[in-house]
Amino acid sequence: MTKRHLLLTAILITPVLLLAVLYWGISASLGQREEMRRHYAPVGAGANATGGANAIGEILAGNPANASAAPKPVSRPEPHATPEPKLVRPETLPQGFVLVVEDKSGKAGASSPIYLAGTLNNWNPKDPKYKLEAQSDMRWRIELKDLHKIGVENLAFKFTRGDWKLEELKSDLTPPPNRTLAPIDPSKLKEGEMPRIELVVEAWGDMRPSGADQKAQATSEALPKVVGGRLTRLQVPGGAGAERLNRDLLVWLPPGYDDPKNADKRYPVLYMHDGQNLFAKHAGVPDEWGVDETATALCQRGEVRPFIVVGIPHSGATRIREYLHVPAIPNVDPQGDRHVAWLVSTVMPRVQRAFRVETGPEHTGVGGSSLGATISVHAATTHPEKFGLLLAESLPLRTGDPAVWDADFAKIKAWPRRVYLGVGGAELGNDPKNAERNRGYLEAVQQLDKRLEAAGLGPSRRLLIVEHDATHTESAWAKRLPEALRFLFPPAADGTK
Repeated sequence: MTKRHLLLTAILITPVLLLAVLYWGISASLGQREEMRRHYAPVGAGANATGGANAIGEILAGNPANASAAPKPVSRPEPHATPEPKLVRPETLPQGFVLVVEDKSGKAGASSPIYLAGTLNNWNPKDPKYKLEAQSDMRWRIELKDLHKIGVENLAFKFTRGDWKLEELKSDLTPPPNRTLAPIDPSKLKEGEMPRIELVVEAWGDMRPSGADQKAQATSEALPKVVGGRLTRLQVPGGAGAERLNRDLLVWLPPGYDDPKNADKRYPVLYMHDGQNLFAKHAGVPDEWGVDETATALCQRGEVRPFIVVGIPHSGATRIREYLHVPAIPNVDPQGDRHVAWLVSTVMPRVQRAFRVETGPEHTGVGGSSLGATISVHAATTHPEKFGLLLAESLPLRTGDPAVWDADFAKIKAWPRRVYLGVGGAELGNDPKNAERNRGYLEAVQQLDKRLEAAGLGPSRRLLIVEHDATHTESAWAKRLPEALRFLFPPAADGTK
């Protein structure tokens, strides 16, 4: 082979050799990189759930995106529904509860302490049993226990400094609504622990400007305004619980009573207990019956025969004793017989002398609510020669000792000519835990209705109204009042008004 041929062969082989060397170099480089990948973390690795940064780092480094560093779903525990706490009313706690009151005005003191007035003491503004004690931190406190045992399971109350003229006020110096207590979670209490409920009194009645105070006092002493007819006072002495005092009867005269053409006309009469809350809502009275509004409308529409209403005020702090005629409530001395004797011997003759009332049981009714109803039943059944009409709302025949009430009613021999009974299905309130006791109050009145039927009182002589959602309140009694009055005082048979 000539030198020329060898040179030509080398020229042709050299590119092949170069390609082989290049191929070998590339292969060695790739193998080394794979070995490095096994020993070193990729760029951006370690970001865990931020795997997007890992992938970007790999790409920028010339590597494929790191699949191992891609975002992974985070495992979170399923949320568990928190069970709703079982709330109860503080009044039902066997250990009781504590009210702590902050007097922002600083007016309460040893000579003018704070009292609680409410449904547990007939709104007595100065009941020594419910006087609050002063604490060293300038607050006042009172412990309340066993309220459910005296029939108080939905306490309504206010604070006073011993008089309704010194009742608590809001910051704008107007009276607040009645207080009630919110339900609490007993699971947060230690065994036997009394929950502490903190309240604030902004101001008192004696903080009104002097002119406003005088106006308020004059208003409280004035007769309530009525929508029809005429309201007047009639003073009578004494009565159980008020022997050394005088009481002002509130007497409502129907429309037309003062018309000269009716000068010789006489009217049936209804004597009503708890006369304070018949015609107006006053301090210390939760609501009113609206007797004047209802009676006026019924008279004007000819749905009833016009009649007179005599509101007999209770004796205040001694109301329970005055209206209770049997020992059904512990630690209460019954004075009901004395009250009825006073009603018959003092109140009725005084009314008959002052106003043109028809006499005789067929024209004379007596009524009331709660204990005012029980004393009305007692008056009507022990004096059938006086009372022939009976209105009894929300008879509390399961308050105290039910056996005492049942035995007393079983002894009744003579019933009035007409008996109206009204009752709610939720006398103790709409809390489901009161359902059984509510049913007891309702069934006791229904049993009384059956007793009346067995005694010969047919549908024309007795009427029972059950309002299943109604509670033990004046607003419930006001709502049922039209039915009661239509039944007890129907229009005269000859159509005269």
